[in-house]
Amino acid sequence: MNAFPFSLSSSTIPLIIVGISFTAVSAAPTHLIDEEPVAISRIDKGAILIDFGKAAYGNVRLMPTADAKGEVTVHYGEDLQDGRINRKPPGTVRYNLATVTLSGDKAIVANPPPDPRNTELISTRKFPHPPAILTPPEWGVVLPFRWVELEGWSGEISPDQIVRQTAYLVNWDDEAAHFESSDQLLNRIWDLCKYSIKATNVAGIYIDGDRERIPYEADAYLNQLSHYYTDSDKEMGRDSIDHLLLNGTWPTEWAPHMVFMVYLDYLHTGDLNWMAGRYNILKERMLFHRRGEDHLIFSEELDMSRHDIVDWPKGERDKYVFTPRNTVVNSFHIRTLQLMIKMAREVRAVDDLAQFELQLAASKKAFNETFLDKETGLYRDGIGTKHSSSHANFFPLAFGITPENLREKHVKWLAERGMTMSVYAAQYFLEALFENGADAEALALITADGDRSWKHMLDSGTTITWEAWDMKYKANQDWNHPWGAAPANLFPRYLLGAQPLTPGWDTARISPRIADLESAKGKVPTRHGPILIDWSQKDGFQMSLELPENILALVDLPLIKGSTQVLLNGKAVSATQEKERWVLDAPVTGKAQLEVK
Repeated sequence: MNAFPFSLSSSTIPLIIVGISFTAVSAAPTHLIDEEPVAISRIDKGAILIDFGKAAYGNVRLMPTADAKGEVTVHYGEDLQDGRINRKPPGTVRYNLATVTLSGDKAIVANPPPDPRNTELISTRKFPHPPAILTPPEWGVVLPFRWVELEGWSGEISPDQIVRQTAYLVNWDDEAAHFESSDQLLNRIWDLCKYSIKATNVAGIYIDGDRERIPYEADAYLNQLSHYYTDSDKEMGRDSIDHLLLNGTWPTEWAPHMVFMVYLDYLHTGDLNWMAGRYNILKERMLFHRRGEDHLIFSEELDMSRHDIVDWPKGERDKYVFTPRNTVVNSFHIRTLQLMIKMAREVRAVDDLAQFELQLAASKKAFNETFLDKETGLYRDGIGTKHSSSHANFFPLAFGITPENLREKHVKWLAERGMTMSVYAAQYFLEALFENGADAEALALITADGDRSWKHMLDSGTTITWEAWDMKYKANQDWNHPWGAAPANLFPRYLLGAQPLTPGWDTARISPRIADLESAKGKVPTRHGPILIDWSQKDGFQMSLELPENILALVDLPLIKGSTQVLLNGKAVSATQEKERWVLDAPVTGKAQLEVK
């Protein structure tokens, strides 16, 4: 296997915004890896089908024999129909072709023509967008594909005569993370989602997919969440943050995601200096310019008709009613206040801290007084409407805004309504369920029959997650979209139960959500080294936990029916019963065997 390393930029750009100076690297290093096909078959006398097993971004290099000559047409495709590459696939599912002329045994790369849309640097649209992220010209044109058809190739072709030059992150480590459970469907979903993160990090900066190859804040945050749980590299996440701080996009709720991204990086790395260098500019992403005297974010006509996105595509909004004050936008504002309070405390911004705490208290109070329907106990979409969508309720629940006494009611209502949102918003919906004890309900929705689940993606035969649940929900969707890979972060965070509690994983939370699984085990990357977790509930509950040095773990375990104690390395330890959990009173370090009896 040959690797051709290439850093998209070895130069650095000094970035100075509102008096804060830091360095932005254009992109993390990516490279091309040679991958041989997994299957080759003769379609007919004139055509050969090559299957690379999984879709990935790349192109192909041909190594013909010494007597080769003439033209060969190379068809690239993501979709196979009746045993042939679909030349007219739906939406922006990829198809392209290249024609090359063979001349003896000289190796040749079959470069299809570039796509004008995903190489656009200056937007001429009515609503301009930031520049697309270009891949190195040395690579030639790359695109996502699984299958190749050759026309005009004389005789047979062996696997070593055609390789896919596949683009991956240089630092990607296949062994950094692992998940395995007693449910084979969950294991397949994890594999799909983990690979999706690997395969779509082609550009060195998180892009939304192949259609535009543009970083968007919400896409990037979901990509970052899953990337940090499946790999040890943080450079791509950081470079994506710095790029987006210079190239923001249009949706209202996308700007607050920058606060989410910087705090997530700080939580995983513990790098105070890096976070502090971006702290001040994050204030511009908190929507304060739209905060009214009533402590709520207001929306004007253009906001309601275009900027307030709620969910995407539009048909996934559960009939959300847009109003001048709405729940979703205000939920995001409140969440930025929650996170900025944490960061202000770390950078010792005393004045900011005091102000943010007052604003948070006022906003939460106004939120619940304004949007909570006293008759139904649910949140309405906004002022002036009685409609309560799923979105108006799962975002506040995921962000810890919903009053404690209403959370069980909201969880039950949301779980019964099911997946009434997009692949993007499902990240927050499922977080709301997992965080509030509805792990069985969350898994049931992830693996549900029908066309709104990850089971459906697997059943479709895809090897990279989609932009939407199905073509009928987004006619122009990409089949290579990392924001569809939420289980890549949800499974380690909740089923294994490993999350950082303090910056840099110095203190971890270990809280496995077991649902009706018999067992689960896995490996979670941290800056101190991997956390290893292996639990079973075949007879009571047992868990093997291995923590790296310098990590303290606060552990809580399921309150198995009839259990009376928790054992640590065979000895009873002090633990408190809280909300169907056994919470260990003292932190755990090193290797530990835990048992609920």
